[in-house]
Amino acid sequence: MRIGFIGLGGMGTAMARNLVAAGHTVLVWNRSPGPVAELAAAGAVSASIEEAFATGTVLSMLADDRAVTERLLDPAALAAAPAGALHVNMATISTALAERAAREYAERGLRYLAAPVFGRTEAAAAGNLTIVTAGEPAAIAEVQPLFDVLGRRTWTVGEVPAHANLVKILGNYLVACSIEAMAEATTVIEAGGLDPALFIEVLTDNLFPGPVFAGYGSMIGKRSYEPVNFRLPLGFKDVGLALSAGQERNVPLPFGGVLRDAFIEALAHGQGEQDWAAVAETARRRAGLA
Repeated sequence: MRIGFIGLGGMGTAMARNLVAAGHTVLVWNRSPGPVAELAAAGAVSASIEEAFATGTVLSMLADDRAVTERLLDPAALAAAPAGALHVNMATISTALAERAAREYAERGLRYLAAPVFGRTEAAAAGNLTIVTAGEPAAIAEVQPLFDVLGRRTWTVGEVPAHANLVKILGNYLVACSIEAMAEATTVIEAGGLDPALFIEVLTDNLFPGPVFAGYGSMIGKRSYEPVNFRLPLGFKDVGLALSAGQERNVPLPFGGVLRDAFIEALAHGQGEQDWAAVAETARRRAGLA
């Protein structure tokens, strides 16, 4: 297929690279030129956003609502898309923006899918993401060959694109809650004179297996927050999206307030370039261990 790919952060670069390796012609755009040059050397084609849309099928992986609004709801970009063109938004955005995007695309005779992903950058590089998608069934079938390159499994959760974003937002909320729980528990363990890394190893051997506790737990236990798979400000953004989603539906999220304050404190202490697991340092500071 000849497709566009917009947004080449760590996740987007790995995903676009896999599509190129699978034999697709991929026109790529990114705000900074470095990742574009890297992918061009691997066989991708450097392009403008308008040229990416002109392919008729464009995937995107931008950071937040603002970036999506500025780049992918831009009238000039949408005007470049042929009638019936399909945009697959694989980023984590608010349900409100997903609803707006679906509406504005439909008004222009364009199609819109939400397909956010679960998985860190190493999963993206391995083509092992979990993809959650929602939208028109025919559109999903059209891009399923691309999803098969990018992920281990695709979950279709309905025909309303915003529903896929709701699943993704609350999934990330659960991950953030798990990180906070591990932060608090390992802080007590450390204060008790025990090794937090060994504590995590004991628990993940059987009781809490899987990438969340094993991956982020190892980072927290060892207090080693590199490589950065998901930057702390992005985690803060997703906690905010979860709180907004709950408020819009009259569902309180008490843990969300705890998470919000922990992330704010981490950002205030200059942790913005660290992995979001580094929010665990907030618990240590509050306990006087930092």
